[in-house]
Amino acid sequence: MLKVDFNNMTSDIIGDEHGINIAIQSVKDKDWINSAFNFVKSKEGKDWQEWMSMPHMDTKYIDEIVEYGKTIKDTCTDLVVFGIGGSALGVQSVATALTHLRYNSISHATRKAPRLYVEDNVDPNRMSSLLDVIDIENAHFIVTTKSGNTSETLAQFLYVYDLLVKKLGKDKAKKSITVITSFGKGDIFGVAKAQGFKMYEVPKGAGGRFSVLSVVGLVAFACIGLDIKQLLKGAGDFQNKCFVNDIYKNPALMTAYLQVLNMQRGKNIGVMMPYADGLKYFADFYAQLWAESLGKAVDLDGNTVHVGQTPVKSLGATDQHSMVQLFNEGPFDKVITFITVQDFCNKIKIPKVDGIDIGDFLSGHTFAELLSAERVATEYAVTKTQKPNYNIILDKLNPYTIGELLAYLMMQTAFAGALLNIDTYNQPGVEQGKVSTFAMLDRNGYEADKQEILSISKKKELII
Repeated sequence: MLKVDFNNMTSDIIGDEHGINIAIQSVKDKDWINSAFNFVKSKEGKDWQEWMSMPHMDTKYIDEIVEYGKTIKDTCTDLVVFGIGGSALGVQSVATALTHLRYNSISHATRKAPRLYVEDNVDPNRMSSLLDVIDIENAHFIVTTKSGNTSETLAQFLYVYDLLVKKLGKDKAKKSITVITSFGKGDIFGVAKAQGFKMYEVPKGAGGRFSVLSVVGLVAFACIGLDIKQLLKGAGDFQNKCFVNDIYKNPALMTAYLQVLNMQRGKNIGVMMPYADGLKYFADFYAQLWAESLGKAVDLDGNTVHVGQTPVKSLGATDQHSMVQLFNEGPFDKVITFITVQDFCNKIKIPKVDGIDIGDFLSGHTFAELLSAERVATEYAVTKTQKPNYNIILDKLNPYTIGELLAYLMMQTAFAGALLNIDTYNQPGVEQGKVSTFAMLDRNGYEADKQEILSISKKKELII
């Protein structure tokens, strides 16, 4: 069961200057908190909060995904996911948390599933190196783009599908592709329908960064044999806790509230520091979710606000030897989120080696105990220097607890957006980048955008 320890955000622990007296402050802010809670609750499963209904989707639909995934799992050597942003980070985060940390390196006999490659960039060296390591004739490719027009994903698809047709012929090639997109719009939908690819529909009210518990994530998870039913159950059970209108019983609402109060105090950097290599990519998932959802220029009333908190990724204990120096002694502009795993299900002990007189204090302890001591030490250090921090605690890493963690992060973001009175689900800054890319590649209809870009480029003289 996921729990959140937020004591180190309070004035009782870190003092009045940087801590919050929750008992007093929350009474003053009662109407504000209630308004935000009611706003999120009123839209549960509707509009752009359709993602909240995903943990409760029809079991027959889930069974079909599981069965289809089993077919891929039992017949393919490699599974490649083409996508970017929310179409990739959720898959990468969950898969890394729930599979062997050397997943692609262990034998197929041990893995009993395809190797997994999540390709979220178009660096040409990356595509070339992918083709060096996969067996393209026995691989399966999941092409994920909600809009159906994502330039990077379309480029990846076009390149690989051309190779597949040349190697396998059109009839076999089309069986190597699964397309996950919005139905009835976007470039990829028409192509997929015409070519006869297997297709799944992205729910209309699930933006990319909130889509991991839809087919965007579930199809890939089923293909490598993860228990998607337990993943959804964990998410659903935790989400239910988030619809209790009491901040002392609702961890997502409480920490969203504390985060927003800290933003208002100038703490505009949010550090996520998991103490588990399996959760390393959850810091990436959080970074997109938090930045893209909360970084907004205007609020829902049209006021210019320029709000948001810059997410920073860190990893314990690795970054204790680099970034923690800044966290401890640097400016008071950060809130630090730790993630703790209580049981790694791995009891590797540090031995006492005869004739070697080093590390006596380590001998007899497990690696897990050492990692836990490192986390406690870091938490103590930043707390001593009055830096607000809190700790997300997981019993262990399994589909249920990872489902809880996903629900927690998404619900926290929803509540934070409501408290800030911004549109949590749009991304006009991202869309501008997409438009500019279309323009620079001479896509029809974007000629004026290209001229504007070029006119700015001509003014650049300060290059040395």
